[in-house]
Amino acid sequence: MPGPHNFLLGHGERLVEPVSLPPGGGATPLPYTEEEARVRLRPQVREAVQHFSRLPAGACPDGQVVGVLTMHPQFIAKSYHPQRLLDDLGLSYVGARNATVRPEKWTNPERSSTAAETAELFVSGRRAAFTLWSQRMAAGPLPGGDQLRKVEAFRAPTAHERQRNTTPLTARSLMEVGLHLPHRIRTKILTGFADYVDSLGGTAEISHALHLQGIGFIPVRLAPQAIDRLAQFAFTRVIRPMPQLRAFHPVERATTATGMEAPTLPSSAAVDPEVKMAILDGGLREDGPMAPWARSYETPTVGTATGDYLDHGHNVTSAALFGPLVPGQPAPRPFGTVDHFRIADHDPEDGLALYRTLDRIDTVLRENPHELVNLSLGPDLPVEDDEIHPWTALLDSWLCDGKRLLTIAAGNNGGLDQPSGNARIQVPSDSVNALSVGAADSTRPAWRRASYSALGPGRCPGMVKPDVLSFGGDHKEPFFFAAPYGQQAPPMSLGTSFAAPSALRMAAGIRAYFGPVLTPLALKALLVHCAQDNEQDTSERGWGRLPATLEDYVVCPPHTARVVYQGKLAPKQTVRMFLPLPESVTTGNVQITATYCIACPTDPRAPRNYTTSAFEPFFRPHMERLSPSGSVPKSEPFFQARDYMTEQELRADAHKWETVKHKTATFKADRLKRPAFDVRHVFRLDDLPPDTDPDVSYALIITLKAPAVADLYDQVVRTYAARLEILQPVIAIPIALRP
Repeated sequence: MPGPHNFLLGHGERLVEPVSLPPGGGATPLPYTEEEARVRLRPQVREAVQHFSRLPAGACPDGQVVGVLTMHPQFIAKSYHPQRLLDDLGLSYVGARNATVRPEKWTNPERSSTAAETAELFVSGRRAAFTLWSQRMAAGPLPGGDQLRKVEAFRAPTAHERQRNTTPLTARSLMEVGLHLPHRIRTKILTGFADYVDSLGGTAEISHALHLQGIGFIPVRLAPQAIDRLAQFAFTRVIRPMPQLRAFHPVERATTATGMEAPTLPSSAAVDPEVKMAILDGGLREDGPMAPWARSYETPTVGTATGDYLDHGHNVTSAALFGPLVPGQPAPRPFGTVDHFRIADHDPEDGLALYRTLDRIDTVLRENPHELVNLSLGPDLPVEDDEIHPWTALLDSWLCDGKRLLTIAAGNNGGLDQPSGNARIQVPSDSVNALSVGAADSTRPAWRRASYSALGPGRCPGMVKPDVLSFGGDHKEPFFFAAPYGQQAPPMSLGTSFAAPSALRMAAGIRAYFGPVLTPLALKALLVHCAQDNEQDTSERGWGRLPATLEDYVVCPPHTARVVYQGKLAPKQTVRMFLPLPESVTTGNVQITATYCIACPTDPRAPRNYTTSAFEPFFRPHMERLSPSGSVPKSEPFFQARDYMTEQELRADAHKWETVKHKTATFKADRLKRPAFDVRHVFRLDDLPPDTDPDVSYALIITLKAPAVADLYDQVVRTYAARLEILQPVIAIPIALRP
């Protein structure tokens, strides 16, 4: 039977080796002939040119405009990007978004009436370049050669499609305007935009603009009747009302549990005071009861604190230190300490709270080295499929190297209308490099998503959101906190604001237990890997509810061995990651649970291509059973539905570009011999920001479970003693080891 030494196994990356795979696929037939492409697209280009000619000169900075090039759904992979066509026409790619089209023609006639997801590419250039394109369509060779035969449509964007929820506005309002900002003419676009807004009687708050890679967001004050003209500005991407800051939601307001005794706080220091969690929230009273383990910091430019915000900050900090408390019972010893950064305040009545708060978050992340961070506030805005919000984009840029674990509250809007999307997770919990946390309604074995907890799905990529649930409280089972000084009864509340820091607490516990041997990315992967699912759909529970006890993460259950792999892969690199299954295991079933997490740069210009990297794992169960070609071991589906899938199917079904992959599959032991995942790093962005490392960090967690093999853990340790290591605790933490 497993003993007290059955801890997590590390250094699985020592089982990884480079491998070369034969290229697959061949040339894809084109849906349109050269003449068909000319006849179809020439009037579309001509109509767009006429539209561009009617735009005011002030709406076209440097004489340039933006058009929309719709790709045929069969040609949306990176390898089909029409760069040759754009170069031939003197145009530049500036962004993309999702769209659904019903092509006039498919290469497979059986799909003739099928609608499919595709990419709309935003392309910019001088008006004269588009005019020349129209003229070249009349005769002679097609521009770009065969690439134009992969294009489904071309048009000029309309003022209407650039607007989101602007019709209810009745007075001069503050709006958020997203602009395409290609680096080469960014200054001209910003200057031209400010002048254009001024000509409409409005004000562009350029000093508060948020600049990201190739895109920017600017607050604009303007009368509603001028919004249509504002939307004519050629480089406008989106116009929407400025969202409010969702620092609170009615479900979160704390009340006092009258008649209940406050939990007793410990008298000892944190288990490891060097494990520091950064809490970005509403502030913390310095003389409060958590002062022995938490310090409060004021961020630059932050204004006056409010009582509600300080109460919220107190409760979030309590959740990070102690998790959910039980009235009248002693609180557990904190795993680490908290640095609480006050980023929210009683903001002036100018509507810019969202931008000021994000600027403070940016400052904290830039100036502080914390690897464990929690954020329980953000815009009061459900995610949109075709746009990336600046909060999401900025946070993903800070997390792309895998050196931080950020837990984000998913939102408390889950009880709102679902068909409209109002119940969907809120920005920035759609961050693909963060851990989005929803709320479970109970700590008991029978649990469900709390009714208020925001629902998925997220955007693609990032469909499984929230990533996980953690207990956040319910009206029947509230979340209890440490009582402030002078208060006999504990505060109680409910919300994802407390589920998120409670999840971060478990990561802090694992870090305190094993030390820095596990990266923040590996901590994220381990949390996802150990999440317990139920019968609910992933849109409700994500990958499942996090266990509340440390042993569920650091100790291998009976009949199992759990291994952590950590490392980096270069673009286009392929490796073989062997699973540590001893060849002596030949009877019964073997259950394999695998969780891949990567952290990668993101491209806010293109929501549908938001992640720049993907890991494509091909499962090879038996090294001696070869594929029909005889060149590689035969593969079987694991994460995907089947071995060979089109780009369309991978996006729709297997979510090829997701940063998290998690799956359990069961195999007969005699069908497994030196099983492995062949993993290919697919990379799709050539113009990375300066100083960005294209190598992608990964963490892989593998659990092997063989119910018929009582000593599986010991067999794995003996067989792989030269490579795997038992992760030894560096600090003594009492945990209930399994018998």
